[in-house]
Amino acid sequence: MTSYEDLPCAEAVTMVTEYLDGTLATEERAVLERHLVICEFCATYVDQLRETIRLAGTLREEDVPVPLMDVVLEAFREARGT
Repeated sequence: MTSYEDLPCAEAVTMVTEYLDGTLATEERAVLERHLVICEFCATYVDQLRETIRLAGTLREEDVPVPLMDVVLEAFREARGT
């Protein structure tokens, strides 16, 4: 595993989803968290994703335009195979 000093931002960004989901391995999580302390860009990116997730969670079905809602629902159905 790369140390936090050597962790490229591009690699850090690929780890963020698992990090926010709580599924990132313990060692990788520690490396990423140390990277976030020294890298303002990546720390801001994580904060922006957290805020996006929070705001998306406040949306109601009627807040999303119908054509977009249809596209999103169809994508979920296809992904689930239903």
